[in-house]
Amino acid sequence: MATIQEEFDLPVSAEEAWAVLRDFGGLQRLAAGFVTACALEEEGAVRHVTFANGMQVRERLVTLDDAARRIVYTAQGGRASHHNASAQVLADGPSRCRFVWTTDLLPDALAPAIGQMMAKGAQAMRSALTPRSR
Repeated sequence: MATIQEEFDLPVSAEEAWAVLRDFGGLQRLAAGFVTACALEEEGAVRHVTFANGMQVRERLVTLDDAARRIVYTAQGGRASHHNASAQVLADGPSRCRFVWTTDLLPDALAPAIGQMMAKGAQAMRSALTPRSR
């Protein structure tokens, strides 16, 4: 199973970054430009996401942990036989934090393409969560 991880530091509090990340239906706000549409269904447990490259995916919320500032979801459909991801915000002082996004997927052959998408997504999230970009 391939594991891909994107990590980056942010000049905002963990609470501020978590407030944006925890909004499962607000993915367009978190990753503007990378995500072009996000619609919720099943009482907020599933989101349909459209990416800038035209790819569409259905993601199911698995865990939303406010204490750990961690969200876990799985992607359904598409070419992956397994796709599970988590994102977590870790405090690094009162006004800084670290964002950690991890994806596990099968088949391994999809890792390069998903890795490229995650790098673009991380860039969009970093931009959205940096104060001068808002």
